[in-house]
Amino acid sequence: MIDLKFVRENPELVRASQRARGGEEGLVDALLAADQRRRSAVSTADALRAESKEASRSVKSASAAERPAILEQAKALSAAVKAAEATQVETEEQLRLAQLALPNVASPDAPPGGENDFRTLAEVGAIPVITDPKDHLEIGTSLRAIDTERGVKVSGSRFYFLTGIGAQLELALINLAMAKADSLGFTPVIAPALVKPETMEGTGFLGAHAAEVYKLADDDLYLVGTSEVALAGFHSNEILDAAELPLRYAGFSACFRREAGSYGKDTKGIIRVHWFDKVEMFSYVGVEEAEDEHQRLLTWEREFMDSLELAYRVIDVAAGDLGSSASRKFDIEAWFPSQGAYRELTSTSNCTTFQSRRLNIRARTAAGNQPVATLNGTLCAIARTIACLLDHHQQPDGSVYVPQALRPWLGGRELLIPPASK
Repeated sequence: MIDLKFVRENPELVRASQRARGGEEGLVDALLAADQRRRSAVSTADALRAESKEASRSVKSASAAERPAILEQAKALSAAVKAAEATQVETEEQLRLAQLALPNVASPDAPPGGENDFRTLAEVGAIPVITDPKDHLEIGTSLRAIDTERGVKVSGSRFYFLTGIGAQLELALINLAMAKADSLGFTPVIAPALVKPETMEGTGFLGAHAAEVYKLADDDLYLVGTSEVALAGFHSNEILDAAELPLRYAGFSACFRREAGSYGKDTKGIIRVHWFDKVEMFSYVGVEEAEDEHQRLLTWEREFMDSLELAYRVIDVAAGDLGSSASRKFDIEAWFPSQGAYRELTSTSNCTTFQSRRLNIRARTAAGNQPVATLNGTLCAIARTIACLLDHHQQPDGSVYVPQALRPWLGGRELLIPPASK
């Protein structure tokens, strides 16, 4: 939730953020108007309560002749107080909805514009030169690692089975990512994939992203699209000790996305699917530490990509592609030879105090209880990373090179070889 005091004091900055995002500037004015209505309603209710109390006191000291008129006045004031309090409740709800409608203020360092207006910050590694590269599904099928036909038969489109070495690759990547996170001081967490509405709303996924989310209506629960949601809710309605910050968690969970609006995109294989597993880093830090923590998360993601021996680029995501919660976001896109293009594998977002205000997460400081900053960073989205490894490390004979970092988790294998070739 956006800081209301900041909006009051810096309306032009917030409007500029909306322009950079390609969003509605009118949301800023709607919020300020709702804020003014609520403040007016509070003032009116307070004044009427004071009058009502004074009238009640006057009844006791009034003469018999004065009392009927004063009682009538007190009765009228009591009714006016009830009406004013109802108005206050209504304006508070209107203010809450207006705040929820406004996304986080985009960092002035984020490029303005939409999906294609990103800024490239770095290109790392040598792009592999492969003649007539196969795509990851063809390779995965020959390795008997991926079975999308049976995934569709059992669950529908954009589902799959990982079998044999495919299943082992998933477990190897999970173990490698969790070991990496543990070495960095993150607390490993197996996070629930189902959360309450207030947790989903608190992280900002029921706004512009609502169409992506699966809901279990009978249970009033949502399936998460990332363990960021559960990890953000982990400390909801808590006051943390500022001396213990940063708090860092590495969450593993299944993730579910409707992929609404993506029909026709990446329908082949396991790049854009309805279900996948993921290891997500999540940090709670003091506001003054947020930008440095963001750079740390990016560094750790890059180290993980380096360990997988992938060619990739780092991009500064444009404001219009940030999502509602992020103030700034960096993506790491790895090279897919079969597509001749970079594709996103990981991202890291600085959500400043946007989520902590919604989820009521504060830290106890010398200056009082203050909202904390929250940040997230994908260490490994398993299915998409498997797709990239098969595509990127394919060999002319149909085998797949195994990066050295993964070998201890795959029984020392240096190559993945199609069963027919053994």
